[in-house]
Amino acid sequence: MTKIAYFLPLLAIAAAEPPKTDPAKLSEMTRELASDAFGGRAPGTEGEKKTIDWSIARFKALGLEPGGPDGAWTQKVPLIHSRLGDGPVSFGATSLVQGKEVALTTVRPDAAVAIENAPLVFVGYGVSAPEAKWDDFKGMDLKGKVAVFLVNDPDFEAPEGVDAKGRFGDKRMTYYGRWTYKYEEAARRGAIGALIVHDTAGAGYPWSTANASNGENYDIVRGPEDQRIALQGWLSGEAATRVFAAEGLDLAALRTKARSAAFRPVTMKARFTAKLPVTVERIESANVIAKIPGRVKSDETVQFAAHWDAYGEGPPDAQGRTIRPGANDDALGVAGVMELARLFKAGPAPDRTLVFALWTAEERGLLGSEWYATRPTAPLEKTVANLTLDILQTAGEAKDVILVGAGQSSLEDLLTEAARAQNRVVTPEEASERGLFYRADHFSVVRRGVPALQLMALGGASDMRVGGRAAGQRWLDSYMACYHKTCDAWAPDWNFTGAAQDVDLFHAMGQRLSKAGVWPEWRPASEFRAIRAESADQRQ
Repeated sequence: MTKIAYFLPLLAIAAAEPPKTDPAKLSEMTRELASDAFGGRAPGTEGEKKTIDWSIARFKALGLEPGGPDGAWTQKVPLIHSRLGDGPVSFGATSLVQGKEVALTTVRPDAAVAIENAPLVFVGYGVSAPEAKWDDFKGMDLKGKVAVFLVNDPDFEAPEGVDAKGRFGDKRMTYYGRWTYKYEEAARRGAIGALIVHDTAGAGYPWSTANASNGENYDIVRGPEDQRIALQGWLSGEAATRVFAAEGLDLAALRTKARSAAFRPVTMKARFTAKLPVTVERIESANVIAKIPGRVKSDETVQFAAHWDAYGEGPPDAQGRTIRPGANDDALGVAGVMELARLFKAGPAPDRTLVFALWTAEERGLLGSEWYATRPTAPLEKTVANLTLDILQTAGEAKDVILVGAGQSSLEDLLTEAARAQNRVVTPEEASERGLFYRADHFSVVRRGVPALQLMALGGASDMRVGGRAAGQRWLDSYMACYHKTCDAWAPDWNFTGAAQDVDLFHAMGQRLSKAGVWPEWRPASEFRAIRAESADQRQ
């Protein structure tokens, strides 16, 4: 595998002064996609059809080629939308209220969830990580059982001298800390259910967020070889403490024990019962994929991506608005991808194929990108990198760029040099324990070994050229008050110059990555390095 130094080519690229992202174009596209005409861009709605048609027309006008299966502009993504009805949920003699003390969902297309007197097993953090010499399961058979997990990693909040300290990135969440990993691990081990004990610090959000699903969930349609667990969800911290106490168990003491590599699963005396009806709806959605073919290594691809979907319509807000337009999340990201396509099409033909992907159902669990990752239109082994845009700040130019997931791959070196050419620096995210690196669409290919980098303004307050970090914090606080709400709407006072800076970073990085022979690598401590190494012979 050829290793190329990044900084000299990047300085040369900067000196050539390539075309720049146009803030006015970003604003115009964001305003249009976030307008009421698109209805909040929910999958399976008329808003989806308008969004797909709009995206294809834009790509065609720019002169790109279709990048979907069989020469199509779209990749069909079949989805399941499920909703649990009311019914009894109990841990032995302790009954809990769905939607209040426990937040349960299913992603199985079954007419009902019927679990009766299933054994309960507390598995600590539920981590199986050979590279860290850590196994919370110790051979425990979970078939037909319900596993109870702690959220985050074993070393989250672990004090000095504790066995787990430093094994999983300290405060930085690894994938082992994400709820998705825990559900997947439970499924791999044959469990019929998985419950995660909520705590605000470990999850990165309050119980009101974990409990916001109202029994709803989404998933891609899966084959019989890839079935999910029958029931998944969260236990409130208060309810979990009460359930464990009824067993004669001290949850706080068990949490401490779970920070030791010697921890062993605890089989509980109580049995779990849940009898809940399920309403299932099937939705046909789609990813939009365009490309600029490579002239030298057309089978090697660089991927630029955002998600086109938002939350559609919901309950009226105080002003009576029901449409949740997703202007920043992620209409602006879509606009950024369109600008990247324009810039690259205006330049010389790349050595490698450039792919521009707009995913569906990110807000439902990264589902469009997950469907692609299991059915890629270009081999993931030869996908050079994924660069994802998902929420950019709209307060003006910044002196820095926020790096989400620091320490993962050499793409960070490329970002540093691109930022230097803009007279900017890279600032690591402020709350790495929230696991933002695992919460956007790039992660679907990351978990298959593809190096990726996302730009996401939620990682911390930017250091603004006017007003400094205090101004960046004011913007972040203002945006978070509208996150996933009706007020994430385009406004004429939004300043898109900072977003344009960030899109230009990806343009500079993409120019370098489009050259044959450049292969970003995972850092030695990354949990994804070994996956990529399995296909090393395919990258020369």
